[in-house]
Amino acid sequence: MLVSKSLRKWFPWRTWIQPWDNIDRWLLILPIGLTVFGGLVIRSTSLHQGWIDWLQHWVVGLIGIIFALVIANWPYQTLLSLHWVVYFLVNVSLIAVRYVGTEALGAQRWISVAGFHVQPSEFAKVGVIISLAALLHHRSATKLASILQVLVITAVPWALIVIQPDLGTSLVFGAITLGMMYWANANLGWIALAFSPLISAILFNLPFASYWLWMGWAIWIGFVALVAWVSIPKQLWGAVVVVVLNLGSGAMGRVAWGLLLRDYQKERVILLLNPEQDPLGGGYHLIQSRIAIGAGQLWGRGLNQGTQTGLNFIPEQHTDFIFSAVGEQFGFVGCLLLIVTLWLICLRLVRVALKAPDDFGSLIAIGVLSMVVFQVFVNLSMTVGLAPVTGIPLPWLSYGRSAMLTNFISIGLVESVANHSKKRRFLECASFSFSPFQCFSLSRRAMK
Repeated sequence: MLVSKSLRKWFPWRTWIQPWDNIDRWLLILPIGLTVFGGLVIRSTSLHQGWIDWLQHWVVGLIGIIFALVIANWPYQTLLSLHWVVYFLVNVSLIAVRYVGTEALGAQRWISVAGFHVQPSEFAKVGVIISLAALLHHRSATKLASILQVLVITAVPWALIVIQPDLGTSLVFGAITLGMMYWANANLGWIALAFSPLISAILFNLPFASYWLWMGWAIWIGFVALVAWVSIPKQLWGAVVVVVLNLGSGAMGRVAWGLLLRDYQKERVILLLNPEQDPLGGGYHLIQSRIAIGAGQLWGRGLNQGTQTGLNFIPEQHTDFIFSAVGEQFGFVGCLLLIVTLWLICLRLVRVALKAPDDFGSLIAIGVLSMVVFQVFVNLSMTVGLAPVTGIPLPWLSYGRSAMLTNFISIGLVESVANHSKKRRFLECASFSFSPFQCFSLSRRAMK
């Protein structure tokens, strides 16, 4: 006690930070570092345009850090009794976009609040994570009824986002649901079957036809029928229903291609395979992005020294294509360090999930992990031409006020889990000298 009072006397700052003693410090430091770095890269893309987006990026990042610290000090278990309120507010905000939203870039996704454009679909990611974590905390995912409930709960905000249209964000919802169902110990066969109609719709409606394409689609139908036969109790009827759903999804996918997708979205999918067929139109982004990344070579040209970046050859480079600016100015080494930093953030998220004192906190951490991993993977893939341009930002680097706040609010939720956790699962794993993968698997199996 005397030692404690002495420490407070000589180190008064210890009293100030005491409410955050148990947070995962690296999980906060690494995103802050990426935010600072992102502002520098954004500034390098606007030297000749006079934009101040880099300054706004830092200001919004600072607000996000404050939000994260406030949330980290708030017991996350409170959300268990409020998750339906959160879910209701998420859907109301998405419905409001249809009636009072602002249209830009061919989509109606924003609501104007005090002169600022707020994107409800970004904050909806956090709302869905909280809702699914609460549902899977109360009901085991080992039952088929629980899986169906999760899919129905996710389908409502997902559909509202699809009709905006915002295809990229809707795909993030799928990744979040998939990751959280896996962590909640759902049957892998059921997870595959739940998402099989979407894959069938994509395969059936690819913008070209060939013998091998149709053969691949037929093999896929046979595969899902086999999975249904093995994993669903009523084998024959289960296989028949799954095959019918996948066949029907192919036809529905053609309807969706014609009615739901805008012309620019169709163009992005088609030009992914051959952007050179329209080098001055839809393929321009991909071509210029690959040129910029390749121009960086091993060490890059240096901050503010990129020609593609400085001369604004790549549209929206400070948002969706920020990685191309990193590649040109910092080269392969810089890109590798960036990817390692993002990987370390994901590793800390897994660590918090393993240490969480309950399934609710563990699922929140895994939901945020699924969101971050998917966004990073898709953003990096689309800048190098391995995925269609979907408008998914790179977390903490791309300019975007709503996305930045969402990312830090998510980190705040995970920090709340860490701050209010006892070292139970993680220490149990460590005491038996298990590998990280074994700890990951044991923690998943422990959720019942």
